[in-house]
Amino acid sequence: MDAAGASDPSRQVRVRFVTKLPPPLRAPLTSIAVPAGLTRMGLSEIVNSLLLAASPGHQAQPFDFLVDGELVRLPLQEFLLAKGISAERVLELEYVKAVAPRKQEDPCPHDDWVSAVDGSNPSFVLTGCYDGLARIWRDAAECTHVLEGHSDGITSARFINKGETEDRLHVVTASKDRSLRLFRFDTSVTIPKHIGAYKILRGHASSVQSIAVDPSTDMICSGSWDSSIKLWSVEGCEEDGDAVSVKKRRTNSDSSGPEESQFEGSATSTFLGHTQCVSSVAWPEQQTIYSASWDHSVRQWDVQTGKESWNMVCGKALNCLDCGGESSSLISAGGSDPVLRVWDPRKPGTLAPIFQFSSHKSWISACKWHPSSWFHLVSSSFDGKVMLWDLRTAWPLASVEAHKDKVLCVDWWKGDSVISGGADSKLCIASGIEIV
Repeated sequence: MDAAGASDPSRQVRVRFVTKLPPPLRAPLTSIAVPAGLTRMGLSEIVNSLLLAASPGHQAQPFDFLVDGELVRLPLQEFLLAKGISAERVLELEYVKAVAPRKQEDPCPHDDWVSAVDGSNPSFVLTGCYDGLARIWRDAAECTHVLEGHSDGITSARFINKGETEDRLHVVTASKDRSLRLFRFDTSVTIPKHIGAYKILRGHASSVQSIAVDPSTDMICSGSWDSSIKLWSVEGCEEDGDAVSVKKRRTNSDSSGPEESQFEGSATSTFLGHTQCVSSVAWPEQQTIYSASWDHSVRQWDVQTGKESWNMVCGKALNCLDCGGESSSLISAGGSDPVLRVWDPRKPGTLAPIFQFSSHKSWISACKWHPSSWFHLVSSSFDGKVMLWDLRTAWPLASVEAHKDKVLCVDWWKGDSVISGGADSKLCIASGIEIV
């Protein structure tokens, strides 16, 4: 197809629609001629018409389309011209359900900036706030627990999930007060319950910016403004920490409730190498930790030796990092520009990103891979937006604009929702995202 053909409104292309979706959503495999200028919206209308003709009860829904494994994000004729694909052959278009939120849930208000969020538990959402408190939200709607003790803003919070049942939760938080705190509690309450930490982890010389839990959930790693990464043991006892006999905590906010001893723990090891703030850490495999820093580098660490085994400099101060994609082997990171970058450490001889996504308008604050998809990830930015991405196209699948200020953190929840926190002091939930 030449440039003149690309602008011809009467030009048609023969296409065949194929899909891996279940039978009610499978269109006839016969080829049909469609206008070459159709966008994915027009193609989606055709597929819905074909499905409706085969099944009168079909409910129209948006679809995305792939050609040779790449999502079509241009008018069909422009896409074929850009890819050098002949318009004379029958074009096979694979259609999939469009990935976009169907609903925006009611936000959960906080008293200050929401700086941390964890959606790894299907029944509860964990948030950390600049008021120094972490909160547990049942079904992302009702606050059931308030986790107390930090003297400054919380920067990171994670479920530990160490063999806990649905009635028990295990949580770690990190704060600008240079400490980490561990909480363990049951969930069978009907009113917000105030919980104190059973163990405090001290050793960093400056604000703790990020925490990650190892796959066995026996250890925690933390990154700090003091440029170090520290490893900590989860279990609290006299053998691995000092009992603070003068400190007692009550098991609930009732002053008549029972008191329990509180322990302090020290780091089991420290990794040195970064020259500025370690802004984000990830622990995808038992023996491997990744870190991102304001010194512009992403580093891979061998847990057993504490030595750096891979170092990639990207030229920008980094705020966030996550591991995902095929075999959880890809590294995504964002920082002090609007570009979300993805690297593959398995590729020898190059440190260049294999993907770059540049639709944000300001610094990227957080990024997270979908827990069960090789292709999908989400990012948040100081531009106030949350964006959904697919590695098969450079354009965002969707842009969520629920926040009125900077978005500081983001995560997936239950596989079909995105949760985010921001400087507008809200936890926002975008739901109904279908990822097959």
